[in-house]
Amino acid sequence: MSQAAVQAAQDWTLEQIQQEIDAHRHRPGAMLPILHAIQDRFGYVPEAAVPLIAESMRQTRAEVHGIISFYHHFRTRPTGSHVVHVCRAEACQAVGARQLEAHIKERLGIDFHQTSADNEITLEPVYCLGNCACGPSVRVDDDVHGRVDADTFDRLVEQLTTTAVEVK
Repeated sequence: MSQAAVQAAQDWTLEQIQQEIDAHRHRPGAMLPILHAIQDRFGYVPEAAVPLIAESMRQTRAEVHGIISFYHHFRTRPTGSHVVHVCRAEACQAVGARQLEAHIKERLGIDFHQTSADNEITLEPVYCLGNCACGPSVRVDDDVHGRVDADTFDRLVEQLTTTAVEVK
């Protein structure tokens, strides 16, 4: 498949990425706002964005890639319909996050940084959700859930994957 065909199948264009770069490039410390803007708009930072960002910011591709890979927040692949973040910080680990993590991986059949076969859920680690008093914690899209156990998680997943069918 040609580069043009690959890009045509994507939900972004190089022009749209350049618009985000141009909108933030003059801000102090512009690299992070640019990466956030691209991810907020497209759901991830496409690999094809790296050379554009590098050239616009007068950085090397390696420097841009280094920033993207350093921050766990940035993704370089599209996600499923929902993103589940599992807190791996010490406070959550102290109250069972490791067992919950194992259950979640088994339940979804995926590991961190992977998306379920039905493309519904992407599983990501996170190192603190700021909900330490109520661990173990997970974030489903933008909603943080505390005191999550295997049963609670299974109910959350049912809500995420249940499709309403209208009967006429």
